Amino acid sequence: PSERPANAALFTDLYELTMMQSYLREGMTAPAVFELFFRQLPEERNFIMAAGLAPLLELLEGLQFTSADLGYLRAQKRFGDELLDHLAEFSFTGDVWAVPEGMVVFPNEPLVQVIAPLPEAQLIETLVLNQIHFASVAASKAARMVLAADCRRVIDFGSRRAHGMDAGVIVARAAYLAGCDGTSLVEAGRRYGIPILGTMAHSFIQAHDDEAVAFEEFLKSFPEATLLVDTFDTLEGVRKVIELSHRLGDDLRVRAIRLDSGDLLELARQSRRLLDEAGLYHVQIVASGGLDEHKLQQFAQAKAPINGYGVGTALAVSSDAPALDMAFKLVDYDGRARTKLSSSKVIYPRRKQVFRHGKNGIFTHDVLARHDEDQPGEPLLVPVMRGGKRIITSRIELAESRKFAGEQLHSLSRELRTITPTESPYDVAVSRSLELELEQLRSGYSD
Repeated sequence: PSERPANAALFTDLYELTMMQSYLREGMTAPAVFELFFRQLPEERNFIMAAGLAPLLELLEGLQFTSADLGYLRAQKRFGDELLDHLAEFSFTGDVWAVPEGMVVFPNEPLVQVIAPLPEAQLIETLVLNQIHFASVAASKAARMVLAADCRRVIDFGSRRAHGMDAGVIVARAAYLAGCDGTSLVEAGRRYGIPILGTMAHSFIQAHDDEAVAFEEFLKSFPEATLLVDTFDTLEGVRKVIELSHRLGDDLRVRAIRLDSGDLLELARQSRRLLDEAGLYHVQIVASGGLDEHKLQQFAQAKAPINGYGVGTALAVSSDAPALDMAFKLVDYDGRARTKLSSSKVIYPRRKQVFRHGKNGIFTHDVLARHDEDQPGEPLLVPVMRGGKRIITSRIELAESRKFAGEQLHSLSRELRTITPTESPYDVAVSRSLELELEQLRSGYSD
């Protein structure tokens, strides 16, 4: 079902509307090209995984101003009738090109490209940045966790620590896209078909007078459940699970135990030993509690007998790198190249394409070029919206995007797949034609 917020049209910064009013007054409605990109990687990142495109396209396709929206704007007493009348009939009519969700991208490469009349393209700046930026931050964090877990299951437990309800859903979707196996958030499961997974809280054990009774009662409601064993004494909790499993047999079979505190590595080893000595080889071990990709890597390197992880806060807020230096900038208007020459924030002009090169299934380098250049390599930007209407492609669907994301991670070099910064960053070259465009503009401004 559509989940477009009622006030999506007003999810824009004030200056988008003030500029839009001025554009309309001046008759500046020719086609413009805006590109969304980030300037540099966060300190610990070797790549960024693009995400958030499909929800963005749905928002753009349904974007309209309600009478309540217009009433609010009119009450501000700063907008003229020309703008308000324009907004009353507004719909997005532009084209959008983008890299598919799940693609790994690097600095200065456009993730999204909007080609639309200048007022329209300007209006959606805030929305485009918001939807792509946060989802890409979350997907990139989740991808690092998936790589560090080394084929163990990773489940999103982070919704309670996410910065708002919308953020919780966005993180769950981005994490699943990046390779996580599911989420604890029911709304994300309903909205996107993501598997919903979970166990029990300590409060369920605390509410009962006896831990073993709590385990048995929960199994009566949910056979083959995962039982949380660390409310009081972790290993004693494991022994109670063993006793219960032998007594109940296959009628109420325990699927797994969950460890949520303490020395997880040592507790996992001791728990596995107890379970195996009891013949409960089928009972798996799930760990949670303050986990990030560095801890997951430590467990993987130590060959911890842990089958899956629940990750929360570190994923939900991307604690080590919560933001990207992402921008949505004008690069072409009315057929003329546009740029910005501010120190450290120079923008390559013109609509662009990225061409990716590889060898033996591994990405080697990219070339940033003009959109109309004939370059070797795979072009990354593809059309996803034409005339304000979505172009349905397989990679817009979440399941296909998730598969594609996995293929992208496997196509990275071993150095880029690590969770520590590489000493050899991925090479993104700039075509000579694009360099000349920038030099010509710089020369023109200096004259």
